[in-house]
Amino acid sequence: MSHEIVPEKERNDKPVIFAIFGVIVLYLALLTVYKSAFFATHHEEPESQPAAAEAVADEAKPAETVLGDDQEPFATATPEPAAEEQANAETPAAETPAAEAPAAEKEAGPIMPPYWMIIPFAALLLAIAIFPLVPFTEHWWESNLHRFEVAATLGFLTLIYYAFMCDFPVECEWSFFHGEYEPTGGFQWKIAWAIFCNAFFNDFVPFIVLLFALFTIAGGIRISGDLKASPVVNTTIMGIGAVLASFIGTTGAAMLLIRLLLNTNKQRKHVAHTVIFFIFCVCNCGGCLLPIGDPPLFLGYLRGVPFMWTFGLWKEWLFVNGLLLAIYFLWDSFIAYPKETGLDIVRDKMEVVPLKISGLWPNGLLLLGIVLCVALLDPSKAVPGTNFVPPAYMREVCQLALVALSLLLGSKQVRTENEFNYGAILEVAALFFGIFICMQVPLQILNVKGGEMGFSATDTHKFFWATGSLSSVLDNAPTYVVFYNTGKAVCKEEAHVLPGKIAAASGDDKAKLEKELDALNTTIVKGTEAGGGVGIIASLLAAVSLGAVFMGAMTYIGNGPNFMVKAIAEEAGVPMPSFFGYMAYSVCILVPIFLAMTYIFL
Repeated sequence: MSHEIVPEKERNDKPVIFAIFGVIVLYLALLTVYKSAFFATHHEEPESQPAAAEAVADEAKPAETVLGDDQEPFATATPEPAAEEQANAETPAAETPAAEAPAAEKEAGPIMPPYWMIIPFAALLLAIAIFPLVPFTEHWWESNLHRFEVAATLGFLTLIYYAFMCDFPVECEWSFFHGEYEPTGGFQWKIAWAIFCNAFFNDFVPFIVLLFALFTIAGGIRISGDLKASPVVNTTIMGIGAVLASFIGTTGAAMLLIRLLLNTNKQRKHVAHTVIFFIFCVCNCGGCLLPIGDPPLFLGYLRGVPFMWTFGLWKEWLFVNGLLLAIYFLWDSFIAYPKETGLDIVRDKMEVVPLKISGLWPNGLLLLGIVLCVALLDPSKAVPGTNFVPPAYMREVCQLALVALSLLLGSKQVRTENEFNYGAILEVAALFFGIFICMQVPLQILNVKGGEMGFSATDTHKFFWATGSLSSVLDNAPTYVVFYNTGKAVCKEEAHVLPGKIAAASGDDKAKLEKELDALNTTIVKGTEAGGGVGIIASLLAAVSLGAVFMGAMTYIGNGPNFMVKAIAEEAGVPMPSFFGYMAYSVCILVPIFLAMTYIFL
């Protein structure tokens, strides 16, 4: 059935443009009035206190921080004394966090939530998995408002715990509410607000703005045509997407090619497996070569990993994506394609339309602008080649401005022909709003218990599977940070212990230990801001990076683009598998590939 094209004059993006304009005006106003707050993430001080500014450069860092990781999320360690004094001096008496407890008591008290507080997060995952399958909730769950109601309710229950039951200090990294807040008993609104700020302002806002920008701008580019839906053509589209994913991000590549793939296969009945492999390759596994490819790698870049370092993972990239494309080609050639009816195959061959690319101007240039925003406008460091340090959220506001330019200057007809709407990104926003709040509990537990897993600097396979397993059900970006820090802690500990072991050893054992120490001192990926020091061994960093990126494909919620592609495919009439149905594919296909990759490369 052909889709009726809505005349260009009927498309109206003015509400979105006005909303973006309003956000920009509000941001500029707040930046003018509260300038110091927007630069708080750099720990800058007023000009009248230059000496104090230097003293608190690392105000909120945990004691174990190495390599200048100035945005350590969910830290639970106590700030250095000088930093704590300065923080208290800057905070009005009415808003100063309670910090009178003796240090010994603070160290003796609990430092993480109880395990049973993971229940809201688990309940949200179960809702995502089960509600679409139950007849009573199947149609009710199709509403983004209802999805948001469930996600927000479970997120609210998590905040209730922090407001009334939390008995350990919580650090807030948001510019306007920065500091460590001690439990006071009763209604602890500051602790609950700190958790909300960490989840919403620090994690959710940058996450959803980037996805929204890539989704909307890429939605203005149309690669039209109806190619022959053969296994060769489908495999080629996925291969191109896997390459593009590292250079314009997994979201950008997915939004650019998913509609072409769906349009090419619209005459076929067996299409779900094609979309699933597209999610595997384009939305996840293709994005591991550059920091802009996937959010976890970008967080590593902000923590001192050289920009081109991840390109050294090309062998693993080629192995995993090559196997996925080969398996898909064989599956489609010998299982799915032969099931198509003769009439559908004839229709597919008869309705071939040559490729045509529309909307590259201005959207191709604007996509490049998004990449530059992400790479250059880091609020924790100066723009390369300048002394200008961007204020907080300048990166996100610039991305929104590029979206507005896309909607203003781009062709409305192209978006209409793409059947572009905001349903898919709204679904992601509705669910991930609750996910990011509920996720604070398991992430805090991991931050405390991650170093007790018994890993060593040679346990690359353990780091890969631990990072990957949690990236399957948690957002892979913060999970990457947890295991990145765990790897640093392991390397630091072994660098301190090995000299003593070497002095006590002899013969082959001594030579082996000396080799390990040499590896810790020579093949470590070091931060650029701290001027060296023990960082994380390249092999461990590779394991963490690959685990976070590759295993984001294991579930619909492992990576943001997964849900968007699923939603777009369902809007196009493709019956996608349920949450657990998708996992049946990922476990049977991805796990053997990852096992083989672990054996060969890690």
